[in-house]
Amino acid sequence: MTAAQKPAILDGVKIVDLTSVVFGPLATQMLGDLGADVIKVESPEGDLLRQVQPSRNKLMGAAFLGANRNKRSVILDLKTPNDRDRLRKLLADADVMISSIRPAALARLSLDPETLRRENPKLITVSATGFGQDGPYAAKPAFDDIVQSVSGMASLASLRDPEAAPAYAPTILADKLGGVTAAYAVMAALFHRERTGVPQHVEVPMFETLTSFLLTEHMDGATFEDNPQDFGYARMLVPHRRPVQTSDGFITILPYTNVQWARFFKAVGRDDMLGHLWVTDMDTRSRNIGAVYDMVAQLALTRTTKEWLALMEQADIPAMPVRNLSDLPSDPHLAATGFFQQIAHPTEGAIWTTRPPVRFSATPARHDHRPAPRLGEHSEEILGPAEE
Repeated sequence: MTAAQKPAILDGVKIVDLTSVVFGPLATQMLGDLGADVIKVESPEGDLLRQVQPSRNKLMGAAFLGANRNKRSVILDLKTPNDRDRLRKLLADADVMISSIRPAALARLSLDPETLRRENPKLITVSATGFGQDGPYAAKPAFDDIVQSVSGMASLASLRDPEAAPAYAPTILADKLGGVTAAYAVMAALFHRERTGVPQHVEVPMFETLTSFLLTEHMDGATFEDNPQDFGYARMLVPHRRPVQTSDGFITILPYTNVQWARFFKAVGRDDMLGHLWVTDMDTRSRNIGAVYDMVAQLALTRTTKEWLALMEQADIPAMPVRNLSDLPSDPHLAATGFFQQIAHPTEGAIWTTRPPVRFSATPARHDHRPAPRLGEHSEEILGPAEE
């Protein structure tokens, strides 16, 4: 049985998506990959992400295509009573409504969770917010850079190098992490409703999500303090924690356990290090990790990248070359797993996308249930003819 013939894990689940840009749309794309019927509700102007370049055609930018496959699009102007009524009809048999509209604004439109559940008692509502709604930042607008700043993410550059200015990670980390978190939250709420029959409201705040993510390791010594101040996992923050230069490129070499460090120094002919506390005692190594990494960096210059890869494979030590993004389509592993997929979009022509990374043996996720929609492409199909 082919993937197309196998059932989808969320087949029959109807999700009404009132989100835009990346946070919410990435979550609903993941749910669409799993077979949910995702109906993207857009204003007459469309999702702002549609306008982000590059693009072949107006309102079909590459970033939009990357976060909105496996959805249908309808246009509704929620400022008008008529279109709010049409949205309520759409929600009457929906399983989930996910929204990035501020909760206070939804309440003013009588689209708050309590009102909607009176009309559809099984409806799960999800609020994709910048900040938790029980704190003083509740009403503040939030974008990825804002959340990277306030969460401490941007400050990690200065923790690593006191002379460096704070810096954003060169990816929309807060948005994408929020999207992944919202997707699993929807799945959990659906599972709870399946077991108990009880729907619920779910809040996924970007600020708390990224902060929690960062502090998994960076809580560090603050874990044990009465007044938490000793934040920052040292191994992540030493300047020498970076790919090392070989004689002809860059590589990451990562011995981690005592055994691996011993094998590393044996492989490079440094038997004098085998009894050193940096090798035999993880606590001592951790306290001196900057000097340890510096030693690896000096040794790395003595061989080519190819020679290091062969030597580390023989010693069973994790090592990989540093790839550019443009190298990824020719990466042998990604090629073998079919990670990159080229599809024929009905209006945008041949475009590249990636398959879902998670593999389900019985209910496979798919990138090709349906292509990313044009603005309002399915309005008549879903809502019926426009009312005069």
